[in-house]
Amino acid sequence: MHLFVYSPLSAPARAHLLHQISADVQVTFREDLPKEEEQAALQTAEVLLGNPPPAWLSRPLPRLRFWQIDSSGFERYRHLQLSIPVANLGDFFAWPCAETMVAGLLALYRHIPELAVLQTQNKWVGGAYVRNRAQLLRGRRVVILGAGAIGQAVRQQLTGFECHTQLLARTHPQAQLRSQEELKAVLPETDIVVNCLPGSAEGFFSADLVAAMRSGSIYASVGRGNTTDEPALVAALQSGHLGGAVLDVTATEPLPPDHLLWTLPNVLLTQHTGGGQPFEDEGKVDVLLRNLTLFRNSEPLENLVELSRGY
Repeated sequence: MHLFVYSPLSAPARAHLLHQISADVQVTFREDLPKEEEQAALQTAEVLLGNPPPAWLSRPLPRLRFWQIDSSGFERYRHLQLSIPVANLGDFFAWPCAETMVAGLLALYRHIPELAVLQTQNKWVGGAYVRNRAQLLRGRRVVILGAGAIGQAVRQQLTGFECHTQLLARTHPQAQLRSQEELKAVLPETDIVVNCLPGSAEGFFSADLVAAMRSGSIYASVGRGNTTDEPALVAALQSGHLGGAVLDVTATEPLPPDHLLWTLPNVLLTQHTGGGQPFEDEGKVDVLLRNLTLFRNSEPLENLVELSRGY
């Protein structure tokens, strides 16, 4: 069996994979090949790990039998018509992404970014300067967009702060909200919106919904940047209609140096680091190894997805 590793794994993760993989599996790492030989290597692969350009998978791949995507999102592959099993990483990034959102919300409410800047300036401003403006996350009314693994993890973590949470999802049985209309109706009474939607929900949080948010409320996003009307969000932050934003994702990444989001004092940018965790690459390898064993034993795979549906 030939495994083609498109993912840029760390050296320890590569060693982990080679140590754990069956002896009869030939492993080819894209990074070891000249650029002109990369696609040819994929043509001979039976198993693929990673997220190559969609065009690579639009061509016939007669030997490919299983594809392990190394991310949770895969919206850019929705148009592909593949007859092989495809799996993503499932809830692998859910807990760290949720922690990033909760950390960002706490940081804004407790003015941590402002205090961090003052620290770099060796500037002590006195307790009253911050204390009189500090707010609590405890007891906030929160709407979480998306009832998948990340959304569920956000909700679980916010229970420790006694937040009142509602989930929005079209079909999930635990969701309280099902549509943009129902969401718009509750936004005027909502303190925080946390967007955990996949990229297939492009433009979901529209300018109309931004305008419907309660004055002073906070918008957080850890799903995909294309799900938010970013110009409308920026305008609401500039005008003071929104109290702040915690953004792990943006419409364009990397964020252009001249983008207004860099300069807004009420915005915390975490630069798509939300899923970061110790031994991240090794964890991806472990997911592949488990699924490869299941595949070879003709057993049900973990985290199977339907590309056309986006989840």
